[in-house]
Amino acid sequence: MSGTAIGFFGILLVLLALRVPIGIAMLVTGAAGYVTMTGWGPLLNYLKTAAYARYSVYDLSVVPLFLLMGQFASRGGLSKGLFDAANALIGHLRGGIAMAAISACAAFGAICGSSLATAATMGQVALPELRRFNYSPALATGTLAAGGTLGILIPPSVVLAIYAILTQQNIAAMFIAAFVPGVIAAIGYVIAIALYVRVFPASGPAGARLPWRQRLVALTGVWPVLVVFIIVIGGIYGGLFTPTEAAAIGTAATGILALRGGMRWKDVLACFYGTAEGTGMIFLILLGADVLNVFLALTQMPAELAGWVAASGLPPLAVLFAIVLIYLVLGCIMDSLSMILLTIPIFFPMIMGLDFFGLEATDKAIWFGILALMVVEIGLITPPVGMNIYIINSLAKDVPMGVTFRGVVPFLMSDAVRVLLLVSFPALSLTLVHWLN
Repeated sequence: MSGTAIGFFGILLVLLALRVPIGIAMLVTGAAGYVTMTGWGPLLNYLKTAAYARYSVYDLSVVPLFLLMGQFASRGGLSKGLFDAANALIGHLRGGIAMAAISACAAFGAICGSSLATAATMGQVALPELRRFNYSPALATGTLAAGGTLGILIPPSVVLAIYAILTQQNIAAMFIAAFVPGVIAAIGYVIAIALYVRVFPASGPAGARLPWRQRLVALTGVWPVLVVFIIVIGGIYGGLFTPTEAAAIGTAATGILALRGGMRWKDVLACFYGTAEGTGMIFLILLGADVLNVFLALTQMPAELAGWVAASGLPPLAVLFAIVLIYLVLGCIMDSLSMILLTIPIFFPMIMGLDFFGLEATDKAIWFGILALMVVEIGLITPPVGMNIYIINSLAKDVPMGVTFRGVVPFLMSDAVRVLLLVSFPALSLTLVHWLN
């Protein structure tokens, strides 16, 4: 049975190499495997209810809501206020403007939830300022590409919500578990910049030092994002509303702020179009993943693999680092959401069957989810795909792709340290969850 699954998994990889969209590739592979195992009749019987069974899940309603919130934030000018505030506070330091860009990316991620949107939006805002102060092309573009990854680390995160739904975990608990690792990620990137400009002083000149009065005025650009974040996250843990209700309220608040910031009605329509397009893409991937996962369940490969790993005697950490390595390789050819949907049905049973530091099942699921999220976001800045790299290079067309890839190396080193910290100290992602429960 497992041999059949491996063969069709190879077909899936071939389809991906041929640039077939991941949702269609999983749907075709899963359907073909299902037919091979059971015939056309059972497949058609399954497909007639598969879409409704998947899309009628109440928790999935957070996906279009968070996507719409990100669209409003991207088009509503909120990013500029965040960058201006951070730049006013630390822009006078060596490498300070790059540090301000990282800080703004982290804050913007709190109302966006998308790495690509964060990279694209903050790139438009911060890149002209970085160029004006003659930052090296490598540091400028590398900073913005890496900073964009904070969009899915700082809650709310669409990818994290999908993981919670797939593994039947509490979305609110996953969000709060990601908060501390997300802050650590931002701090790690700032430290990477500080070390980089110490070694290469000319790469990150200091900006102008503003009077405190101007700094305080610039800080007013932070309050809208702070209010939305408190409403969404604080409301969930204050017991005022569910994650879906929080997403709806946060979306409405972000839309109002965007309109007050000058967003036109034609941009509102564009936000709805963008949300519909993104939702359609994600839901197609979800359906394709469901069909593929049903086929894998028929082959019993996930259960057999989990049993083999448990009986192999391999140290749990060795298995975990092997999974991390697989994620890093897949990140070179696949986006973060696709990786989560493709691998979690296989890797999750393996992880749940192993003992890590005596963690309970729920804690283990949350900890692994945050770790997986961190590793897949690294794929956004690794060659040869590195989606954030392509986003930033589309804005900085005169910067060669290789220069930007060199620019993200310090941030990849920071990522490696952060992953080791999270593996060694699960409390980094679990303590806040326990405190608030």
